[in-house]
Amino acid sequence: MSQPTTTAPATGARLKRSLGTSKLLIFGLAYMLPLAVFTSYGYATQAAAGHLAGAYVLTTIAMLFTAYSYANMVREYPVAGSAYTYTQKSFGSHLGFMTGWALLLDYLLLPILSYVLIGQYMTAVLPAIPFWVWVVVSVLLVTILNYIGINIVTNVNLALVGAQIVFVVIFVISSIGYLSGNPKTVGLFDPFFGKGADLPHLAAGGAILALAFLGFDAVSTLSEEAREPKKTIPRAILLTTLAGGVIFTLCAWVAGLVFPDYAHLSADAPTLDLMHRAGGVVLAGLFTAAFVAGSFAAAMTSQVSVSRILFSMGRDGMLPKRVFGVLHARFKTPYLAIIVVGVLGLVALFIPLDWVFQMINFGALIAFSFVNLSVIKTYVIDKKERGGVATVKFILAPAVGFALTVWLWTSLPTLAFIIGGIWVALGLIYLLWLTRFFTKKPPVMDFSEEEPILDAV
Repeated sequence: MSQPTTTAPATGARLKRSLGTSKLLIFGLAYMLPLAVFTSYGYATQAAAGHLAGAYVLTTIAMLFTAYSYANMVREYPVAGSAYTYTQKSFGSHLGFMTGWALLLDYLLLPILSYVLIGQYMTAVLPAIPFWVWVVVSVLLVTILNYIGINIVTNVNLALVGAQIVFVVIFVISSIGYLSGNPKTVGLFDPFFGKGADLPHLAAGGAILALAFLGFDAVSTLSEEAREPKKTIPRAILLTTLAGGVIFTLCAWVAGLVFPDYAHLSADAPTLDLMHRAGGVVLAGLFTAAFVAGSFAAAMTSQVSVSRILFSMGRDGMLPKRVFGVLHARFKTPYLAIIVVGVLGLVALFIPLDWVFQMINFGALIAFSFVNLSVIKTYVIDKKERGGVATVKFILAPAVGFALTVWLWTSLPTLAFIIGGIWVALGLIYLLWLTRFFTKKPPVMDFSEEEPILDAV
């Protein structure tokens, strides 16, 4: 590989702009993982009392409001940093740091989630090869691809996202074939809001499903690598959220019709139960292949996003600049941050899967809430945009988004608050050290576009 930069960068180091709307949409969908509906299928279906499609409708609505808030904030601050940046500029560097810290929780864990899933499914297919081998190999491949550059990742993801979309079509067609040859036991729309559906169960399911929508949030972390970010990033955020919600809801609806007796799903492999019923061994095999490919794509894109968050905080001085604020001389990637995330990915070797689900949603929903509040603070209080249209765009919409994300957040299980609370406490301790017990402010990022990107040394 080319010789990387060995000195700490200037505060204004910039990433290379090369992504248009289509590549950003592919990135967001790959991060979302179109087959993510099956990642927590059994767990979420039980929580939603069998009304998984209804839970996805609720979550999609909540996420669209929040995605709209992200779109508004990225127009104001088209730089890397996501919720960390928006909260920092709206409410100050202290709250910005804590929001970034909460966001780090889900970004650091999303690659780990993908590695665990890859290891589990590949071990089921090839039991002669140990789980740890699949995890280690996946971590190495993903880290190398991220090290080389974002365009390599997006090109690989184009093929992997395409494979997942093809499988979704095959799954729907197979399910229609199954339903046409078997007597219906539920109404056509029962998987949405049929008998037994209520808001507490839908919210409990929705709280679990929030992690499936993190792709739109991840798009915002590429603001410094997008062409015309004030146009392409907002458009890609909304398109990613809508496309993901449609795909997830469609799959959940069909699954609810094929397997309405959700209480009989096996604990170990509920999705394979569904696939065997809908299309037999062939469909189950196709699902395994598509799901592993999708998990690999999600691992790549999630590592891209977290490395950009770390780069943003490192450039800011909230994390060590010589590690997290450095760009590669040739590839213009935050290569040391990428390597750190790759090493952390090895946690997949021993962390329980249900812990990962709960911790990801805890951090994500906190970040989503602060982004919604940031819209109100930035546009209404600071910029004083208070006309009729502004009231809808900058007060009503983010207020609804905030209320819905807080509702989903409070619907998480107790374990999520215990582990998430520990993570927040660690972040607060670090912030106290960084600011010498709030006697000084954390460093503030320089958003000037005048500073050049690092050249080769």
